[in-house]
Order: sequence, then structure tokens, then C-alpha cells
Amino acid sequence: VRDVSGRGVQTTLLKLMEETDVPLRSANDLQAQLQAAFEFQKRGGKAKRETISTRHILFVVSGAFERLKQQVSRRLAQGQIGFNAEPRPVMDNELFQYVTTQDFIEYGFEPEFIGRLPIRVVCEELIADDLYQIMKFSEGSILRQYERAFRAYGIEISFEDEALRLMAEAAAKEKTGARGLLTVWEKLFRDYKYYLAGSGLSQLRVSEELVREPKRVLDRLMAEGHKQEEAALEQSARTFSDQFGNEHGLEIAFDEAALARLIERAQAERMTMPELCAHLFKDFQFGLNLIRKKTGQKAFVLGRGAVDAPDRFLSDLVVQSHYPLAPGEKN
Repeated sequence: VRDVSGRGVQTTLLKLMEETDVPLRSANDLQAQLQAAFEFQKRGGKAKRETISTRHILFVVSGAFERLKQQVSRRLAQGQIGFNAEPRPVMDNELFQYVTTQDFIEYGFEPEFIGRLPIRVVCEELIADDLYQIMKFSEGSILRQYERAFRAYGIEISFEDEALRLMAEAAAKEKTGARGLLTVWEKLFRDYKYYLAGSGLSQLRVSEELVREPKRVLDRLMAEGHKQEEAALEQSARTFSDQFGNEHGLEIAFDEAALARLIERAQAERMTMPELCAHLFKDFQFGLNLIRKKTGQKAFVLGRGAVDAPDRFLSDLVVQSHYPLAPGEKN
């Protein structure tokens, strides 16, 4: 099966390489033809033919041609058959040094097309060390791209050298040059970008362990991030109670059940703790002030009921302050 070296594509490209004037608009491009028709009407029926000369254009054609190695290898092996033939061992990465014009023709190139490419250069295959250098020091490095991507999620990512070398080795096995880096990185970090965003994790250290066992490390990081998020939410709830006291002269404190429920609701409803508390306890300063005026009480402990049904909880407190329970009565 031929790829882009098929005859139709080569014939089209051949016209561009013949040092001639080439029209800028293709007859097969619908958008270009519509634009030409619009300009034709605008100019009052006068068509303007726009062309470009290819006389001073340098054409550079590149490709991987992996199957071409097999063809050259067979030809070299056949040439070594015979009593007088001297053995000429050729390594796999050296085979392209022996490619001839006839090899390209048998591979699928048209003679007229390959004849327009008289200068041929063999690029050496990128090895793992080359890919490592590309990751760390190239312009537009994929490493810098991922640093920016994770920073957008509020996560600072850093890399151990051994981890980068493992990733370079994996990319080298792809046999697609530097493009293999994108394949390896996307496969490794796809789930990390999805699950760590909003997980509460602020630091990610890419280690050798992470590269070798990404799923196990991700599960561990998710658990750690969940704990960090819970701790941050709990601290935020305590900060709200302190601010409430400073603003209204009333002390409120959440018991353990209330804190657990606040954290659960904040995570489920994807709200910040200050937003959630402001929404739930927006009327508490008024109700608690009524209780203070009636009883002089200034400190209150809020339980789970204050989080699940704040209006009802506050109402019960106000009623109880006006009609205290007799000893032995149940609340």
C-alpha cells in the first residue's frame, strides 16, 4: 500500500518543482473558487490570475521510509552471495547510507519525481540521549509546556533527571523521532491532568517511580491530595468562626460532626468554605444576638444540624432561649 508517494500526489507536486509559474488558487479548492468568483464580480467581470514563480524556491522533502530499510537490506544481502563476495556487515541504522535512486523507484516514487531531488541527506536516528537533551534544552520544550499546563491547575510540577531519561528511552522506542516525546508524555500525564486538577494537590514531583508505575502513584497522590484538601477546608471553617466572632462579638465553634459535614458539603457542591459558610449562616448573627440579649450567652457550639438545616437549628435555639426546658425534659 503506497502512502503520500502515490502517483497522483507526485504528479501534482512535480508541476510545482518544474521552475514555472503556478496559480495560487487550486481548481479543486471550493473556497478559493468562491473567492475568485467574488473578485470577478467585484472587478466588473475582469478576472485576475495570481501566480507564483517556483524558479527560486528550494524544495525540501523529508520522510521516515522505515520500510525502505528492508528493501535495501535484501538488496545488500543478495549482492554478497557468491564465492568472491566479501562480507559487508551493515547495521540497521546504517542501511540508509546505501539507498540508491532505484531503491526509491522500487519503493514507489516516480522516476520524474525522484529525479527532481538530486541531493539526498541521511539524518541519523535520534537516540534516547538526544531526546533527553531536546526535552530539557530545546526551544518550546515539551517539559516547559507541561510546567505551564500544570501551573494553570495550581500545581507546580518538577522532574527528576532519572525520570526524564526513562521517558526519553520510551520515546526512542517509538521510532518517530522527537514526536515520540509527545506520545510518551501524553500517555503518562493524561490521567494526572484530569484527576489532579482541583484535587487539592499543589506540588507534583515526577520521579522514576511515577514513570514506571503511574497509576499506583496517581492513586497515592489522590489520597494525599484529598487529605490536604480536607485539612485546608477544616482550617478555612475555623477561620470563618474566628472572623464571625470578631465582626459580631459572638463566639461560634463547630463540633467534629459539623466540621465533617461542612467539608463533605463543600466538596460535593464544589464551593469554597467561606462561600458555603456565608450561605448557611447568613442569619445567625441576628438570631444569636437575640439569644444574647435574652440570656447573656455569647458562645455557641454548632453541631451537624446547623449545617444540614441552619434555619431550623437557629430557630430552635431562639425558642429554647425564650422557653428554657425544665430539668428532665428532652430537647
